[in-house]
Amino acid sequence: MNEQGTTVASVFQRCVEAIRNGSLIERESSRDKEFHFQDWFRKRLAETGLNFDQGGRNSYPDFALVRSAEGYEIKGLAYPGRDASFDSNSQVPTGLHNGRAIYYVFGRYPKQPDGNAYPVLDLVICHGDFLNVDHEYRHKNKSVKGFGSYGDILIRDRKMYVVPTPFQLLEGAAHQQTLVLPAEFQLGKGFLKLGDLRRTEADEILVGYAFNLQTNTLVPRRAPNPSAGKLHVFRAWRLDGSSTLPVLMRAVDSAAVKRGGSHGNDQQ
Repeated sequence: MNEQGTTVASVFQRCVEAIRNGSLIERESSRDKEFHFQDWFRKRLAETGLNFDQGGRNSYPDFALVRSAEGYEIKGLAYPGRDASFDSNSQVPTGLHNGRAIYYVFGRYPKQPDGNAYPVLDLVICHGDFLNVDHEYRHKNKSVKGFGSYGDILIRDRKMYVVPTPFQLLEGAAHQQTLVLPAEFQLGKGFLKLGDLRRTEADEILVGYAFNLQTNTLVPRRAPNPSAGKLHVFRAWRLDGSSTLPVLMRAVDSAAVKRGGSHGNDQQ
């Protein structure tokens, strides 16, 4: 562990060493479109010697450590393909959930491999706060009754969050292995510090929306963000022996992220 008492440095190191040693993703068959990268990460986590619990299909996070209040959420991305955004069905991304620090693990792999074993092309592990710093929001699915000709149909409001990936947010992350942590984290010997990454909170936040069933229009409701303009600083790290290519924030085109919301590509 590092000075902050987190295990993420050793987990990241084990993942990078496995990639360098040629440890491949292994899928059971071409029909395995969901858990192959997660299985690869589970093996790396086991190799660290850390005790962990693996959640079920709709649990969050995917892996919860036993002796540390930390968890890992896994997102596999086919490349080339949709890698600018990912769908989050059960929980909006956050760096703290039920008292547990959450880290997101993004790995890209070949979209059309020539077999059932293939490499991890690149990797980003980031603290959840890099994706969303709000720790207070609680995801809930609600419903409303009375729809349809006989008034006995229930409409379920089942939220899906479409979130930019680090490959969209960062310049220099592609084809590398990168660790993104809050700036106050200090890693020890064996790690390269590549610079600071700054994210600024928006002036307004979405606090609600209304859907018109007759016109099929969705109207957002926004409010001033109490933390508007607040700066959050993160730092990019790599393991010694890796590329020193700089990692920089990229200006995100929200429309491009929205276009990436198609469900046609293979993605966990």
